Amino acid sequence: MRICSFLPSTTEIVYALGLGNNLVGVTHECDYPPEAINKSRVILSLINPDELSSREIDEIITKNRGEGKSTYLIDIQELKEANPDIILTQGLCEVCAVSGNEVAETVKVLGHEPQIISLEPKTISEILETILVVADATGRKEQAHKIVDKLNARIDRIKSLLANERDRPRVFCMEWLDPPFVGGHWIPEMVEIAGGENGLGKAGKPSLRVTWEDILEFAPQIVVFMPCGFSIEDTLKEIDIVTSHRYWNQIPASKRGQAYLVDANSYFSRSGPRIVNGLEILAKIIHPEACDFETPSNSILNLRNYYYFEQTLG
Repeated sequence: MRICSFLPSTTEIVYALGLGNNLVGVTHECDYPPEAINKSRVILSLINPDELSSREIDEIITKNRGEGKSTYLIDIQELKEANPDIILTQGLCEVCAVSGNEVAETVKVLGHEPQIISLEPKTISEILETILVVADATGRKEQAHKIVDKLNARIDRIKSLLANERDRPRVFCMEWLDPPFVGGHWIPEMVEIAGGENGLGKAGKPSLRVTWEDILEFAPQIVVFMPCGFSIEDTLKEIDIVTSHRYWNQIPASKRGQAYLVDANSYFSRSGPRIVNGLEILAKIIHPEACDFETPSNSILNLRNYYYFEQTLG
């Protein structure tokens, strides 16, 4: 069995199911677990985010979408050499991966018809369901059910810890910095489970562009910066775009020192098993006094603390 993963999230699922040796092709973004970095790259990006600002990335993607162009490229030669039996892809977000139509058209070069599994989770439960779908296609049902049961147990623990929590602060999860977007799909649900009030994003719907006036009107008590695909270090490079805005200091979260950066690339953007880590991180941010569980090291950065240490320690 030869598997190509066209998504970082499905790459993580494949490894979680113990099928790393069967993985013959991945994307340019697949970096977890670390072994995935050494796999053949069958999906490439036409833009280099390291060389562009958030505004420039948004403008390129918007322009490409308007012209019916993709931001990603399937390396036909690498795909031929990988010669997969199964291709894992998605139809949820053209910003995140090649479209389903492109995949169906390109695989014709293989000379045979691999099984194409398109995953489109929009909620946490649907993310867990994708693990079972991949397992069903690869003969790993028993292992998948064990994984999903453990993930559900962690979700239930958070729900139990916060079931009687009356304080539900308004939380704004910023999924893009410039222009500002609020997180959609599973992010609003994560906020609610983690004990916060979601007021801008729409559960199960795509992320939404918002104005600074929208943000100011919502008056978030907590802001969580989670630009899609960004690490904390990536976000820090552009955080001044937000903090220099004239409305920033008027937002309750800014006044209270309740603005946080998280590793979105690892725990929020990808619809894989680590989304539950993201839920735990969010719960820890919103209700630290109630959540006694451990979160991954260096997965949360308080912005006020960062600025304090930058100013005092240079």
